[in-house]
Amino acid sequence: MPAKPHILVVGSSNTDMVVFCDRLPHPGETVLGGRFRMFGGGKGANQAVAAARAGGAVTFLGAHGADTFGTEARDRLLKEGINVDYFQCVQSAPSGIALILVDGVTRENLIAVAKSANEAVDSAMVSSARPAFESAAAVISQLEIRDGAVEAVARICHQLGKPFVLNPAPSRTLPKRIYESLYAIVVNEHEARDITGEEEIPSAFRRLHSLGCKNVIVTLGARGVMFSEGDKVEFVAAPKVEAADTTGAGDCFVGWLGVGVAEGLSLAAAIERACKAASIKVTRAGAQDGMPYRDEVTRDS
Repeated sequence: MPAKPHILVVGSSNTDMVVFCDRLPHPGETVLGGRFRMFGGGKGANQAVAAARAGGAVTFLGAHGADTFGTEARDRLLKEGINVDYFQCVQSAPSGIALILVDGVTRENLIAVAKSANEAVDSAMVSSARPAFESAAAVISQLEIRDGAVEAVARICHQLGKPFVLNPAPSRTLPKRIYESLYAIVVNEHEARDITGEEEIPSAFRRLHSLGCKNVIVTLGARGVMFSEGDKVEFVAAPKVEAADTTGAGDCFVGWLGVGVAEGLSLAAAIERACKAASIKVTRAGAQDGMPYRDEVTRDS
């Protein structure tokens, strides 16, 4: 059996407090009767768990507070076999918390994330983890951490020639040098429009390429994924499933994509496998708990 590819994930860790509602409330409205559960979350930690279950040897770089939520977050990653040597404890801030409402019919969600130790992940913390970059076959990050940290990730990946997969969520504009350093950018439709200012997705593809993105991937939820390695935009349909909880589906996709890239798959093959993994994830509750394992995704391949 080939050795597991090393994956470095730089990003956030949260505890998700989830209420499953009959429907999502309108502004100012209270909805009663929802079921409450608590899960491991944070886009960075979610993607790390997804990558570990996809078959990667994962190192997670992030920060947590000196509280119970932080201890439990660290323990969850350790249970998945993830290296937490760079998951630092910050005394001056609480661990990350996300409040999530899930619609009991559509399974769509609303998410609010509190300020936390995730904001302590900065360029110095990233730069001190250079050995983890040197051993990585792929690097993954998101935007629930400081821009300076993401810029440091981009700079080191460029220096070392490491493929960098960025999921710019929550979406915001970044310096062009970050886009130019990426192997792939992964956005959903809303993020694609927000970053580029283009309403039409084909125009958003062109704009992201013009910013310097080599490979552009736009996830379309239950419909599937559009991607472009240049001028041609291609489409991968998502398997049809009955969704139970869409929380973490995008993170599942990104984690599996990173492992596919690290294994040397073609972009199309990596996307197809990641899309299948995400379709399994949405049938299960919990961002991290619901991530599928490699044999579940590849057994029919």
